Amino acid sequence: MDNTVTPDTQPKTVPSHTTGARRLILRTLHIMVLLCSIALIVLISYDCFRNISFLANPTYMKIQFWICLFFIFDVVVEFFMSPKKWKYICTHIFFLIVSIPYLNIISYYGIDLSPEMQYLVRFIPMIRAAYVLTIVLGVLSTDKISSLFTAYVGLLVATVYFASLMFFIEEHYINPGVTTYWSALWWAFMDVTTVGCNINAITPTGKVLAVILAAEGLILFPIFTVYITNALTRKSAESSASQKTSSAKAA
Repeated sequence: MDNTVTPDTQPKTVPSHTTGARRLILRTLHIMVLLCSIALIVLISYDCFRNISFLANPTYMKIQFWICLFFIFDVVVEFFMSPKKWKYICTHIFFLIVSIPYLNIISYYGIDLSPEMQYLVRFIPMIRAAYVLTIVLGVLSTDKISSLFTAYVGLLVATVYFASLMFFIEEHYINPGVTTYWSALWWAFMDVTTVGCNINAITPTGKVLAVILAAEGLILFPIFTVYITNALTRKSAESSASQKTSSAKAA
């Protein structure tokens, strides 16, 4: 039997220069998405510290509209460059959902929402910025374990920060314990550690955030222990392997 591989049956390989260009494009897009996410965070924080609703700021609305369009453009580009398109869709569908500029659409068409939906829409910009920041930091990491750990740390930090902003906005008018933003940040940090704080939430938003932070703390903090244990185990294994190699060479 002739086992000669014909040109039609030879495995197709991607040229190295094409792979390198693809990686460069994707990394550039990820860095730009990260910068845009940081810009959203800065804009939201700036308005909150000035006690201004970022949802009523026309400058923020314009900037976040174009940033959302860039996020969607990034999803489209990565989709066409991905070799496993269905897997990419399944893993990035939430990114696409939070990238849609709902606030601009609602404002442009004058859509009337129920109080519950208005309450939910207020969280979308913060969810978007926190989620995008988390996944991009994970993608930019060097290996899977570091990527997962970075994503969890980013999620924890982003949740605490945005929860403190929302808590300050909702509570500082009526809660005597929240006199400054730093009081709100202290409350969020103590709540996520499940230690508790002498500041009690009064508004429904504050109570919901308290439950979310406590639940997140119970879920995410054990991951730090697992990561540190795994890192120490790998370090010990590498050290043992290095000593065995040195002993073998010496013998």
